[in-house]
Amino acid sequence: MIEEQKSQPRTRYSGLLIRLKQLVADSRGVGAVEFALIAPLLLSLYITSVEITIGLSVSKRVTHSASTIADLVTRETSVDKTILMTMKDVTASLFAPYTPHTLSIKVTGVALDATGSPTVAWSWDDKNGRPYVIGSAVQVPADMHIANSFLVRAEVSVHHELLMFMSGLLPSEVRDLTIAREYFYRQRLGDSVNCTNC
Repeated sequence: MIEEQKSQPRTRYSGLLIRLKQLVADSRGVGAVEFALIAPLLLSLYITSVEITIGLSVSKRVTHSASTIADLVTRETSVDKTILMTMKDVTASLFAPYTPHTLSIKVTGVALDATGSPTVAWSWDDKNGRPYVIGSAVQVPADMHIANSFLVRAEVSVHHELLMFMSGLLPSEVRDLTIAREYFYRQRLGDSVNCTNC
């Protein structure tokens, strides 16, 4: 009778050990567990790649818009607000199929005097205003400081919001970006590009 009582706990423990070994050897559901561990990482990588692709596409369009505006204005000897307002249509066509939000366009005529100091000759923005004071100093690349010359500066900026990140995941200053580019072009004809009513 004593021997029977001793063998029962051994049988219970050996049965428990057998079940534990079977659990360790059982590979059913391993794929599901691995997928559950890897899926969030793969989803994050996919979302990030989509965001980067869209951001680079918008950045490319901003760069192309600023370059095109400066190029078009420097082909003229004189412009006015009516001509400059068409730059909004130029930018909209370059951004297609995107519709830019809070788009800002500024075009500035920059005159360099005999010492090569650049100042604002005229300026215009997409709200038909004058963003810079006439005669104020302008930051121009060092290799463009040529005495008695004229430049046209085109500035384009767009507010870009990261679309796919959940609110609260990133701070707002990371989710909301302003992509801005500026280009300086020399006039193609004559000595300068005048704006008659800027």
